[in-house]
Order: sequence, then structure tokens, then C-alpha cells
Amino acid sequence: MRIAVDAMGGDYAPGAIVAGALQAANVLAVDLLLVGDRDLVSAELAGRTPALGSIELVHASEWVEMDEPATTPMRRKPEASVRVCAELVRDDMASAMVSAGNTGATMIAAKMILGTIAGVDRPALAAVLPNRTGRTVLLDVGANVDSRPRQLREFAVMGHSYAQEVLGTPSPRVGLLSIGEEEEKGSDLTRKVYQVMETTGVNFVGNVEGRDVFNGHADVVVCDGFVGNVLLKGAESIAELMGKMLREELTRTWRDRVAAWLADPALQRLRRRTDYREYGGAPLLGVNGGCLIGHGRSNARAVFNMVRRAQEFSEADLHNRIASRIADLHLQEERLLSPERLPEVSAE
Repeated sequence: MRIAVDAMGGDYAPGAIVAGALQAANVLAVDLLLVGDRDLVSAELAGRTPALGSIELVHASEWVEMDEPATTPMRRKPEASVRVCAELVRDDMASAMVSAGNTGATMIAAKMILGTIAGVDRPALAAVLPNRTGRTVLLDVGANVDSRPRQLREFAVMGHSYAQEVLGTPSPRVGLLSIGEEEEKGSDLTRKVYQVMETTGVNFVGNVEGRDVFNGHADVVVCDGFVGNVLLKGAESIAELMGKMLREELTRTWRDRVAAWLADPALQRLRRRTDYREYGGAPLLGVNGGCLIGHGRSNARAVFNMVRRAQEFSEADLHNRIASRIADLHLQEERLLSPERLPEVSAE
């Protein structure tokens, strides 16, 4: 197993990327392909502790800046590092790719070069969020602004597979994000999806609300990319705000500082549970291979966890498992939905 790492992607590339990759190679004993400008990456590798897992440098003369269009690696920069990563996965030189660079460019490169799994209409970007009892998979969080009922059913199957195979949830509870728990609540889209969600073969628990993403009542929450992205960015902002407010309050007086010192172990555990860097990248589900996309601000720790998630994705052979379950989904649709109803639902 080898993971292709976009060494030029991210606000702190290539330094933080190389540092995180070396940590992953040492701790996880995984083989890595560092993709980027040979001179810049070699300078970062110089003098660092050799890794237990092998690290090979793959030269890429170009890279995509954060403010460039998503189509850049396909139209303007054919030698871009993120595109080279995707080509390595396509050519079976790597089992998965990770990038903390331009999210849109990474998604475009993965979709166009790796291709989508047979039967998957559109890939979905998933995020793993902390909840009161464990973790929740939220998808889609930005790959598709507008979605159709057929696509949300596929998201449910893909999210179920990720929670089960990678996160180790035996029977993930899948909820449909809406504005009320009742079947008749929500938009025209969510009502149509609710009616046919039983055909997915997953453990569908019905409509869930925003609070259920974090209270542990669902293991997988399905929504369109517009809603999911707003929810994700809002959650990240609240977590950062609460962290800053907590630090301010715990340093106001000497008594507060003493209390903070005594509570430091608990506060560190809380930070790890809510820090996005501990959760690694967001998997792009539905493409032929592993693709993990990290936050642009990813530091070495976040890169380490991205590689770890990519390793878990590959070990689970997740894209092939998703392909099998998507095929079963469409077979169930043909069997359970009447000839009159199937074209109507699929066309929405």
C-alpha cells in the first residue's frame, strides 16, 4: 500500500506537509509518494529523521494556488501536483491520495481522472464530526450544491459504508437532515427522499434535525452539499469560538489560572475531541480510489491524520465495497419500485 501525498497543497506547504508525512511514515509504517517540486520538497526532507516506511519523491513542476479556479489542474496546469496524485492512483501506483490544497481542484482532479464508481451519479464529500457518544459522518458537505433524490439515496449508502468499514460502527443509523422528525416535514427534496429511503438497505432512522448531528442519535446524516457545507462551517466556527472564550475565562484571575492548571488534562482531551486536525481529511466518496481532502490550514498533525484515514480507507477496500452496495441499491430499486414510479423518482 502506498499513499500519494500532495506536498504542495495547503497554506503551510510544503513544510507542514512533509513533516506530517514523515510522522505518518514513522508511526504508521506506510509507504508514501510525496508529489511536488523536487527542489522545494527535497529541501524540507534534508536533515529530517529517516522514516520507517519508505518515502519516494515524485516530481510535479506545477501546483494549484488556493485562489485559482477548480478546473486549473485539468485546463491550465497539467503537471499540477494534485493531478499527478490522481494519476498515480489511477495507474495503481498508489491506493489513495491526500491533499490539503484547493478543495475544488482536488475534487475535479479526482472525479475526472479516477472516474466515478459505476452507478454513482455524483461523488459526495463526507465530514467526520464529534458527537456526544462518538462520531457522526455528515455528507454531502460541499461537492454538490444541488442534489436529487437519487443522489441522496446514494449518499446514504456511501456514508453507511464509510461509517461501518472505516470508523467501525457495526450498524450505522442513517438519518435524513430536515427541519422536523415527521415524514411530511422538510423541503420537496427531503420528502421525496424519505419516501424511497427504505430501498437503500441501510438502517434508516427517519428525519433528523441539526441537533442530532451532535447528540449521537444518528451515525450518518445525509443532506445536500449546500446545507452540509453551511452546517460544517458553522460547527467549525462555534468550536473555535468556544475554545477562545474558554481560554479567556480561564485566564482572568489567578484563581482561574490555578483551576485551569488543575483541569488541563480534561481540557486537552476536550480539545482532541473537537479539533478538526484530529479527524484528518474529508473523504470524497464515490470515485474509483481513495481521496482525502484536508483543511487548507492543516498542520503536520492534520496531515498525519489524513494519511491515517487514507490508510484505513485503502485497507477496507472501501471504493470496491461502495461499488457493490450501489449495485445492490439499484437492483433493489428495480425490484421494489413499480415501473410507473421508478422513472419519476430517478428523474428528480
